[in-house]
Amino acid sequence: MNLRRIRKPFVMCLALAAAAGVGEAKKPKQKFIKAFVPPASAPPPPAPEIPQPPIDPAFFAKEMPRELSGPIPVHQSQVEIDMRISGSLEHFKAGSALMAKGSMELARTEFDRAVELLIGAPEPAPGRDRLIKRYRELADEIYRLESEATTGSTAEGGPVFDKAPLEEITDMTFPVEPGLKGKVKEQISSTVSQLPLETADPVISFINYFNSPNGRKVFEAGLRRMGRYGPMIRRILDEEGLPQELIFLAQAESGFMPRAVSYMQAVGMWQFVQFRGREYGLNQTQHYDDRLDPEKATRAAARHLRDLYAQFGDWYLAVAAYNCGPVAVERAVQRTGYADFWEMYKRNVLPRETASYVPIILAMTIMAKNPKDYGLTGIVQDPPIEYDTITVTAATHLNLIADIVDRPLSLLKELNPAILWQVAPANYAVHVPKGMGRAAQAVLESIPATHRTDWRMHRVTEGESLASISQQYRVTEQALLAANPNSSSDSKGLDLRKGDLILVPACYPGAAPDQTVRRISGKRTVASRTLRAKTSSRPAAKKPAGTTTGSRGTPSSRTTTRTALPASARR
Repeated sequence: MNLRRIRKPFVMCLALAAAAGVGEAKKPKQKFIKAFVPPASAPPPPAPEIPQPPIDPAFFAKEMPRELSGPIPVHQSQVEIDMRISGSLEHFKAGSALMAKGSMELARTEFDRAVELLIGAPEPAPGRDRLIKRYRELADEIYRLESEATTGSTAEGGPVFDKAPLEEITDMTFPVEPGLKGKVKEQISSTVSQLPLETADPVISFINYFNSPNGRKVFEAGLRRMGRYGPMIRRILDEEGLPQELIFLAQAESGFMPRAVSYMQAVGMWQFVQFRGREYGLNQTQHYDDRLDPEKATRAAARHLRDLYAQFGDWYLAVAAYNCGPVAVERAVQRTGYADFWEMYKRNVLPRETASYVPIILAMTIMAKNPKDYGLTGIVQDPPIEYDTITVTAATHLNLIADIVDRPLSLLKELNPAILWQVAPANYAVHVPKGMGRAAQAVLESIPATHRTDWRMHRVTEGESLASISQQYRVTEQALLAANPNSSSDSKGLDLRKGDLILVPACYPGAAPDQTVRRISGKRTVASRTLRAKTSSRPAAKKPAGTTTGSRGTPSSRTTTRTALPASARR
């Protein structure tokens, strides 16, 4: 009974399972569809091949792009400016040569033409700034030549020197402007300086002075001249491992005038006295004084400052010792017991000039490093002085070298301020314009050593002959032939061509009594108007040194007063 009941439901389950399997087998299988993939397109039929037509290699031989089919356009104004500058230089050279020969009227005519070419360009011409720059340079060069001729400085007289500006400034006292100290304190907080900067009252008072009309003229004149020697000074300070701000010692000492001289007989851009100069290798003879050489004096000053810092361990004390000497600073330290400049200042144990010297340096540094705050951004610095150096193997007149390089004597004197009497002694290193050293050395070696102080060099111009040159220098044709035995010649004498250099056995102007310069009267010329604008407020016979009158009416660093170097300083 029980087995029958169990077997019956089991059979029914099997039957149901079989029926379900049969129904499932009858369903058709569904194909897998990729709904997210687009159907593949049929590949396009291959394109028929088209044969390339034959190309003639010479087909484009005579063709040219449209941009190059005509002449390359050149801005006519640029060409005109180049021609004007070139023509002006030619007239200036001609005027310089005429002035060296004593033909003042003809020289001024050439100078007028040189100036007229520069100022006659149309106003809106592109590149006019080049004309303006060249005009300023030309005006300065003409002024130097005129000044030399007027004062007779080309004569074999003694050297002249500029008055050091520091003497006038240190004797003055200036108020402290209310509110300026806070302004300066903010400036110092954002100023990067290797030399420590302070806001002490003496520093603020000198900032106030240099920001006044008189003081600004002194300061700006020095900043302009800094352009001539700044790159050289910064290079040497860097090589000696010194703060770059020490460049302002030269501005305070001399206003960057290589021939500055003080009442204490300190000489040169860095104001060395005799014994200190010799201590650092600055030789002094009757022919030259190395204290006047900007590069040699800068090297000596850097090493002296380095030694002073090693001695005192403080830049303020080192700068003070540079001014009054290390012995004076040592005594001040012993008297006060403080190795601190400001304590010495308060106790009045330093010389008066030294007490003002350090604040002056700091004031100049702060103002120069913050030009916008003091209205100094518009100052145009002079171009840097660059030169080659040659060694003369025999005593040589600077005028002879000027003739060889075809530059005015004033430029050679500016490049060689250490030469006292216009004659470089044997084995002396002479500076010549950049790029002319090798050629000048070669020409000098071809001149007899015994005649390099009294013979001249003449550059032949168009149309000149042996007869005209002999008349110009008042020598015979036979003397010219004898002085130039290696020059090409023919049956008529020397075969002269434009640009040739020939020796002339004649002395340079200056020693002869008939080399008196006469002023031109009558019509005012362009060059004379240019020079008159420069000299309207000072004697025509003196060249500006570059500073102004101090607040007490005494000449300061822009004065034209010049002092002959005392005999004791030349020994």
